[in-house]
Amino acid sequence: MVHQQATVIVDGFVPVIDLSSRDSTQGRAAIAEAIDRACKTSGFFTIVGHGVPQELVARMYMTTNTFFKLPEAQKDLVANRPGVSGFRRFGGATAQSLGGKTPPDLCEVFAAHVTGELSDAERAKLGDYWASWKLANIWPDAPAGFRETWHEYMNVMTALSEDIMRLFALALTLDEDFFADKFDNHVSSLTANYYYPQVEAPLPGQMRRGAHTDWGSLAVLYQEDDLGGLQVLQGGDDWRDVPAIPGSFVVNIGDLMALWTNEHWVSTMHRVVNPERGNTSSRLSNPFFYLPNHDTSIEPISAGHQRPDALTAGQWISDKMQKTFS
Repeated sequence: MVHQQATVIVDGFVPVIDLSSRDSTQGRAAIAEAIDRACKTSGFFTIVGHGVPQELVARMYMTTNTFFKLPEAQKDLVANRPGVSGFRRFGGATAQSLGGKTPPDLCEVFAAHVTGELSDAERAKLGDYWASWKLANIWPDAPAGFRETWHEYMNVMTALSEDIMRLFALALTLDEDFFADKFDNHVSSLTANYYYPQVEAPLPGQMRRGAHTDWGSLAVLYQEDDLGGLQVLQGGDDWRDVPAIPGSFVVNIGDLMALWTNEHWVSTMHRVVNPERGNTSSRLSNPFFYLPNHDTSIEPISAGHQRPDALTAGQWISDKMQKTFS
């Protein structure tokens, strides 16, 4: 079904929403309405007409892929302790964030935080608990332009995410700037998941990324064209493929957004499945996790609802991260 104003290009469990009309009041209202429906149903939607330069996306992928193809010893020069910072040979076990027990996910990771360029003193103030956004970013010397490309990509993803949060506010019938002061010192991260060729059979229950929900407010993910693997859970046992549409981004909300809306919107389980045996192709995904200020209090937006215990964004994400890498 096509929305009368062409905002929804493809309807369904994970609809495709065209953002190209977001510069007009009428267009933003229509987009917000479509986002509200998606976030009530699956918490996932695909966006086109987003304005992100394809040249930047292509450069980001080429640069990052080149890094992962470097010799192991060279990648290890920018390895860091478990958590989101630098290179990790093992990507943790995401299913453990929900209390599950699985073997490590079948991927390598490189990641950086927007706070990773701050001084040691500034980062030390970002919470009194262990958190990856308190670590300095570590950048490789090769390939050339890696750091500059990642910075540029993070800046563009931040700007896009800021506007999506404004559309979220409209979808929730709030003032468009409702979330602004909750993200004015955000601790967002950019992660590259490199799903290397599987030359050996996975262990029982082992996947490229185990079933999990995201922890924060929203994620913006670019999928490589024609390479599937991302699935979203519909109902109790129906895993639905999320197609990789050329030039699009997949957006999904996380636990904090669901909690903010008193679960009016849903944070949905998803995973990245293994390729068929004999398929030794690799795959790269670059999710940008737009995370609130670490000390933002997550209180239900709905009037009359109060959380019995205090919940801050930073403590929630820190707890989830420690479970993932325990």
